[in-house]
Amino acid sequence: MLKYLKLTSMLAGIVMAGNVHAAAPDIPSLNADEGRIGEVRRVVDESEFKVCADPDNMPYSNSKQEGFEDKIAEVLAKDLGKKLTYTYAYSRQGFYRNTINAMRCDIIMSTTPDNEALRTSKPYYRSGHVFVWRKDSNYNITDWTSPDLHKGFIGVIDHSPATIPMNDNNLIGNARPYRIQRDLNLPSSFMIDDLAKGDIDIAIAWGPIGGYFAKMSKVPMVVVPIPEYENTNVKGKEYWNISVAVRKKDKDRMAMIQGALDRNHDKIIKILDDYGIPHVAVVDGDSLQKVYRNRTNK
Repeated sequence: MLKYLKLTSMLAGIVMAGNVHAAAPDIPSLNADEGRIGEVRRVVDESEFKVCADPDNMPYSNSKQEGFEDKIAEVLAKDLGKKLTYTYAYSRQGFYRNTINAMRCDIIMSTTPDNEALRTSKPYYRSGHVFVWRKDSNYNITDWTSPDLHKGFIGVIDHSPATIPMNDNNLIGNARPYRIQRDLNLPSSFMIDDLAKGDIDIAIAWGPIGGYFAKMSKVPMVVVPIPEYENTNVKGKEYWNISVAVRKKDKDRMAMIQGALDRNHDKIIKILDDYGIPHVAVVDGDSLQKVYRNRTNK
């Protein structure tokens, strides 16, 4: 399990790097004792569709329910005739322990489908990393060999999978690394903001981050999906299937959610498109564990 938690932390860097917080919103604090052995524990209310979410993690979620995962959760709850409610905690170390495993909520809206700690749905979308640059740069970047990648500073999340093909293609000297641990003092859009200001020339970002904030930027941006690198070097894998998750024991709850996901596939895809979330066809059998084995056995 320790190995898997380390792996999950690596994926968190992929999915959530760049999602950082400004001043914390006014939300109820978690009760430190709730869920502990011998202390008060929430009793699951089956009339609720109770999501574990970050209160300030756009474009995924926030306390105003403005994220694309919030909108997808709304579709699922409505389909199932349940009341949508939330428990909020920042998506940092201990998130599962303090939320779903403490029975404070029942549903995680995104994880990889082979997450051993949870019961997961079939993947409901797949995304990958993207190149982003200012439109007025007139770059033409399609892959890691594009000459324009060598023309300026490249913003990239430190130790993210994208650093592998960067190193393989002699681009590390152009890198301007951003911390993988979210900085609570910066806005979620910090890398794309730096790109708009000209502090960097190209951003390499996880698709939902790059796609959404490029779309929201007042400076016109170009977003290009990065080709999968797994066939060249599996440690540089750029694309991931994403699933909904519940507790391992909640087999019936997952069956119910899977039905709602299947019935609302077109609505979910429209939400992704509305938010500028790059997505591609789900790949059957895609495994995060395979990447972890390659990372640890080299």
